[in-house]
Amino acid sequence: MDIFSGLMLGLSTATTLSNFAYCFVGVLLGTAVGVLPGVGPIATISMLLPFTFGLPVDTAMIMLAGIFYGSQYGGSTTAILMNLPGEASSVVTTLDGHEMAKQGKAGRALAAAAIGSFFAGSVGTLFIVIAAPLLASLALTFGPAEYFSLIVLGLITSMVLTSGSLLTAFGMALFGILLGMIGTDINSGAARYTFGSPNLLDGLDFVVVATGIFGLGDVLANLENESNRMAGVARVSSLFPTREDWKRMVMPILRGTGIGVLLGVLPGAGVLLASFSAYALEKKVSRHPEEFGKGAIEGVAAPEAANNAAAQTCFIPMLTLGLPGTATMALMIGALVVQGVQPGPEILSQQPALFWGLIVSMWIGNLMLLFLNLPLVGIWAKLISVPYHFLFPMICVFTTIGVYSISNSVFDVYMMALFGALGYFFKKVGAEPAPLVLALILGPMAEEYLRRALLISQGDASVFFTSPLSLGTLIVAGLLLLSIISPRFRKVREEGLQEVD
Repeated sequence: MDIFSGLMLGLSTATTLSNFAYCFVGVLLGTAVGVLPGVGPIATISMLLPFTFGLPVDTAMIMLAGIFYGSQYGGSTTAILMNLPGEASSVVTTLDGHEMAKQGKAGRALAAAAIGSFFAGSVGTLFIVIAAPLLASLALTFGPAEYFSLIVLGLITSMVLTSGSLLTAFGMALFGILLGMIGTDINSGAARYTFGSPNLLDGLDFVVVATGIFGLGDVLANLENESNRMAGVARVSSLFPTREDWKRMVMPILRGTGIGVLLGVLPGAGVLLASFSAYALEKKVSRHPEEFGKGAIEGVAAPEAANNAAAQTCFIPMLTLGLPGTATMALMIGALVVQGVQPGPEILSQQPALFWGLIVSMWIGNLMLLFLNLPLVGIWAKLISVPYHFLFPMICVFTTIGVYSISNSVFDVYMMALFGALGYFFKKVGAEPAPLVLALILGPMAEEYLRRALLISQGDASVFFTSPLSLGTLIVAGLLLLSIISPRFRKVREEGLQEVD
């Protein structure tokens, strides 16, 4: 199917009444989620996953995707008006966005964020249209050795680019791999790490683990920090940028879009690194670097463009390779697998309506965000003033109902509570759970491809080094590991991640 025919199919899929409505619901929820600090897209998608199982797969994915990229936009609203980033990638936006708000330029800062987000989201979606079919065609030539090497690269990248200690990130990834080994061994049929419980023979349900760690874990952490959510709201006047604003933000938006498009495709990079990198670049190339941190509109436009472009293009490896680059994409894979769809290079031929419908819905969703959110700035700003002790009981109830509905199992609810406690513990000790979630998905896949490659080669491990693609991928992974040893790299990484955090 050529690109034009695919887009026409996607348009007919995305504009059905139900898909259009769920796209609207998704971006609306995503914006609300982005506005509320602590309740990010990962937690929200985790909690809503069980409720999407009864929907058609294209409708479910369109809504979940809307939540994801909608949250990237929503996080900028409170970052600018209240100096409270609703989403992690909006932390960088607070540096100049809130300074502009204090100078009476809140409306212009919000407009810069909205325009940059819309442009970058549109370009990111266009890049998916061009790059995804090409990557899927290339992926059809992959064998077990190539897939295993790609998974290794993805795991290493997620550990290196996550916040916090590298040793902690390695431990979290290892823990995720161990959790993924629970259940029945595919080859031998032997039970592994089930402790004699029949409830664990099928392994841990990914939705249960993610909902516990990100859903309940975030609830417990936010209850402890509820006082941090109260803040004054900056007054919004004109929402139209001046001619000088346009002159200063056009190039930053273009550069931020380019950075976001590239980093979004890389496994483990995600929107957080994209927004930070775009801000750092603008500060270096600017003629007035001393204005950054004091209300430079470039410091709002560039990171907002970068994180929205990355939010679109990170779908590429998830859809075409079946490899999640971020924790959110791991949840998306979980949603597809539960619906009986295996993401990978054959998704374009086997599920063309799903693939192209999702892409077209991103254009529609970004247009909705542009026209929906600026008029509702006042409502979003007031949403944060709702006391959290009114919100958390509803979150807990919906979470419990959703998890129980997966298989009508009380055991799943107990496991969710256990991982909720673990999620809270991880936050207290500063351990980022993203490597764990990625490893929980990628670990069993890595084991399967490792075994398959060794069976084909009759136990000859050189199969991973005789394939040029596999060898090249492993070399990149090895260089990434070696770079960690460099004191300069570690210093830059720690300084950068601390600034973002």
